[in-house]
Amino acid sequence: MPDAFHDKHLLIRAARGEPVERAPVWAMRQAGRWDPEFRKVRAGMSFFEFSENVEASTRASLCPRRFGVDAIILFYDITTLPVAMGLPFELKPGAGPVPDRPVRTLGDLDRLAPNPAPETYAHIRQLLKRVKDELQGDLPVLVFAGAPFTVATYCIGTGKDVEATRAFVADAPAVWNGLLERLTGATVGFLRTLIGDGADAYQLFDSWAGALSPAEYDAWAQPQHSEILAGATGVPRILFVKEGPYLGRMCATNADVISLGSVHDLAAARRDHPHLVFQGNVDEEILRGGTPEQVADAVRACRRAGGGARHILNLNHGVDKDTPVANFEAYVRAAKAPAEV
Repeated sequence: MPDAFHDKHLLIRAARGEPVERAPVWAMRQAGRWDPEFRKVRAGMSFFEFSENVEASTRASLCPRRFGVDAIILFYDITTLPVAMGLPFELKPGAGPVPDRPVRTLGDLDRLAPNPAPETYAHIRQLLKRVKDELQGDLPVLVFAGAPFTVATYCIGTGKDVEATRAFVADAPAVWNGLLERLTGATVGFLRTLIGDGADAYQLFDSWAGALSPAEYDAWAQPQHSEILAGATGVPRILFVKEGPYLGRMCATNADVISLGSVHDLAAARRDHPHLVFQGNVDEEILRGGTPEQVADAVRACRRAGGGARHILNLNHGVDKDTPVANFEAYVRAAKAPAEV
């Protein structure tokens, strides 16, 4: 459960809405291919071989520490949970995670364990312990899970192709709804286990739900977010929907922190939802293609919009693989610089 180090962690205090000396900073995919040290750690291993190697994934998770980030997020994949439930995946170039046998029938659904035993993702639990042991309380450790809609699209083999997902739902609604229900329950159990193991906060990722219509979102995303965030408690809970168009719905879940995209107005969100904390929303395209000076300008603008309270500085989504190291350094440096008068 949460430990005595929590109170000194800047990010945890900010996520609780407590007064802080500055907005904490981290980045989605801060441990990734853009970093040459990360590539050295991976050293030719396949993605799943790499992510299941506790020693390597520990080193990878800790790579961003040298840049001065205010939190470490563990390195693994959102398919970790369906794999634990009994559905193996292969990462294919250009296609992303592809299931060995896509869920297509009620029989396929029945083969997925609704409450996978913690032993089935023991490598994640070991990774969490190793990273916490290495950090010795210096930084908080974040874990994450994919939200049911996004994970379900990978389980049925459609991924980000929303039209293909809609066609599947039209053909097999019982399978689809059963899959969402099963993933929701399993996600609560997964996150509860990691919270019990000492995770300091978690982020729920729904990468593809932003492409849904309002009615689809209300059926396939919103209830699942709310149930998971209500079921896995005790630490700050962050909700991320990539460039999510339904900010009001996101704010009506049980999340403590809402992660914003480039389409959102951070200052307006803080004004309209004063009970929440917001995360974001420097555009990762500036990190990928801008100069260090342009990155610093974007960070300063984000800090002004964040107002120095109820704000965690992050990107609109993950660090791109082509991001120059100098730009990530500029991002963190500008985030930690003294506030402008």
